[in-house]
Amino acid sequence: MASNANARTLDDFLDYLQVERGSAKLTIAAYASDLVQFAKFLETRHIVLSKVRREDVREYIQELFSNSLDGRSVGRKLSAIRQLYRHLLLDGKIDKDPTLNIDLPKQWKVLPKSLTRDEVKTMLAERPPHNESKRSRALALRDRAMIELLYAGGVRVSEVADARLADLKLEMGYILVRGKGDKERMVPLGAPAQQALQHYLKDGRDVIVNKKISPLLFVGTGGRRLTRQRVWQLVGKASIASGRHASPHMLRHSCATHMVENGADLRTVQTILGHSDISTTQIYTHVALDRLKSVFAKHHPRAKAKGNL
Repeated sequence: MASNANARTLDDFLDYLQVERGSAKLTIAAYASDLVQFAKFLETRHIVLSKVRREDVREYIQELFSNSLDGRSVGRKLSAIRQLYRHLLLDGKIDKDPTLNIDLPKQWKVLPKSLTRDEVKTMLAERPPHNESKRSRALALRDRAMIELLYAGGVRVSEVADARLADLKLEMGYILVRGKGDKERMVPLGAPAQQALQHYLKDGRDVIVNKKISPLLFVGTGGRRLTRQRVWQLVGKASIASGRHASPHMLRHSCATHMVENGADLRTVQTILGHSDISTTQIYTHVALDRLKSVFAKHHPRAKAKGNL
């Protein structure tokens, strides 16, 4: 069992710290805490400490960052792991240090969180409004059209809040978006997003503005501009059905991730998302690769098979 083997490895290392190096109890306790956490991560993957690869260490660090741990704390945990593997290497327990050439925490980019396609599908499913009032139906049409746009075009929350009615070119299948630095870009819209927007414009928007005049595409009561916080609330509310709390950023990241998974080239994704630098877009190749490896390990009949080489 991985857990038993890992426990023995950690006990030996902590004894070494206490006896050979005379480390203080506080230091030993800190190492123990960090290394036990690392061991638990490995056990969920049925990996023994002595068989860890560099990729395993990188995945662990990435998970720490994904859980919003700061760089200083991640650096401390990485230092404990380095010390463990230096000890194992010197002791002849391993022949290769998996922590070699691991980037410093400040050099890491946090991989964005994204939703699965099923989760997005559940979010975008049509639901009846809370009541049958005209206003309630209109708000439901607005919210669905807004979420469709967030996912279809990978637009930022501020770009949705600032979108103008004149920017939408439904007959041509795109919307003109003003991004960072007031740069404009054309974002194509798929059929579901076009239909949702069409229904909102036909049966929802006029009811919400209530005879007021507003240049904005998505409006609050009386034609007021929706705040970024309000858009976040509406997306979070819609995500309840998927069983996972989502944000506008997650829909943007999901759009990019799913496009890359389906074979979209990075330049196209860069243009749609409005990234000024292709290096920002390249992070989605890592997201797609991680998911590809996960799906392979879970579903391929020989992914875990141990054959004779």
